[in-house]
Amino acid sequence: MKKIFFFCLLTIQLTACHHKNDYQAVFKDPQLYTNTVHELNGVVMGNNFSPIVASRNYTYANIAAYEVIAAGHPDQFTSLAGQLKGLTSVPKLRKGEQINFEFASLLAFCTLGETVTFPKGSMDKYIDSLKSLAKDHGMPAEEYRQSVAFADTLSKAIVAWAGQDQYLQTRGMPEYAVDMDDPSRWIPTPPAYAQAMEPHWDMMRCLVMDSCRQFIPPKPYKFDMTNKNSDYYKQVMLIKNAVDSLTPEQKHIADFWDDNPFKLNVVGHVMYGTKKFSPPGHWQSIVGIAAKKAGADFPTTVYAYAKTSIAMYDAFIQCWEAKYRYNTVRPETVINKFVNQDWHPYLQTPPFPEYTCGHSTCSSAAAEALTSVFGDNFAYTDTTELEFGIKSRSYASFRAAAEENNWARFYGGIHFHQSCIVSTEYGRKVGDLVIKKLRMKKEEPGMAAQF
Repeated sequence: MKKIFFFCLLTIQLTACHHKNDYQAVFKDPQLYTNTVHELNGVVMGNNFSPIVASRNYTYANIAAYEVIAAGHPDQFTSLAGQLKGLTSVPKLRKGEQINFEFASLLAFCTLGETVTFPKGSMDKYIDSLKSLAKDHGMPAEEYRQSVAFADTLSKAIVAWAGQDQYLQTRGMPEYAVDMDDPSRWIPTPPAYAQAMEPHWDMMRCLVMDSCRQFIPPKPYKFDMTNKNSDYYKQVMLIKNAVDSLTPEQKHIADFWDDNPFKLNVVGHVMYGTKKFSPPGHWQSIVGIAAKKAGADFPTTVYAYAKTSIAMYDAFIQCWEAKYRYNTVRPETVINKFVNQDWHPYLQTPPFPEYTCGHSTCSSAAAEALTSVFGDNFAYTDTTELEFGIKSRSYASFRAAAEENNWARFYGGIHFHQSCIVSTEYGRKVGDLVIKKLRMKKEEPGMAAQF
């Protein structure tokens, strides 16, 4: 993990030793922003944050960076102030200020990345490396000072706005009450038997949706393990039989989209954890891959990250409201109780209700956002999982990737396929709403709705 975490930092420091007076070219390189997002990905993974909480962190960090870019490129981009709930205004530029907006956006991203969720100082070394990069590549002292000052001022405004989103209130809420007597309801699953994750996430302030209940999915199939002809029974046996006969390709699909931020491994009497990027972290990586392939410049790259993050953020809120609204049992629990007590899913079951599927919801929302930026039928190869020893996969479009994710959760044995189908539909609804309501690029037809 440490080798991965410090790779980008080391690259920046080595580069800074060999070049002088070319700071403008250095900071216009969009790969630097992608590297910085990857650095935050490492921090998220290292601190064991859940996918839901991680989506909040990525979103505020990318919004802070985007607001810097929007301030510096008003002919191309529009501020999100007045478009996102609660964000009424952001600091304005003062006439005559000398600011390197790319440098300032990176600093704002890092500041929000650690302040919103993480212990103070978790990005300090990386921030110092960015500042050294600016100095070593010849950024004039006054431009450096004013850039840092603008990033600090804007970051404080975004931090203050983020602090009003109900996150702290959810930290003090009681744990979820488990109903052990109703076999249709969710209960903790092996091996960790962890408490339900984020049962109060529906309290969170939405960014674009009217409320967490704007898109309420239909009721899941009625629980019925007594009638072999019932839709529910058929779904149970479908997933059991699929997991019992997975092909190597199906296992690869499941592993590729597993994105379990903390898997508890049990070997005899020994337990240890292994980590990967979470679902929103995986899609953050996909944004960088797409931006590089498209040849996007620095501002467009930041815009793509911000738009995708916002879509996933609201998608998680929508999904988590549904999860605890319906509170449905996981396939593993049902199969163990009614079919085969020794059955195990291929992937480890995460600690929250089954319906709807979080990964499918956030993936389809992200796919819609990315399609709006880079276009449909944007073919790419996803190399995200190479650092975790999983070979890459290629897709004809972002939507095709989201569709494959449906099968991944089914092959993994953790979601009924019907749940994934519904989740994809509702994730698209959230993504479509973000696209229609937000006007981030000047030429976008977004509604720019005022909150």
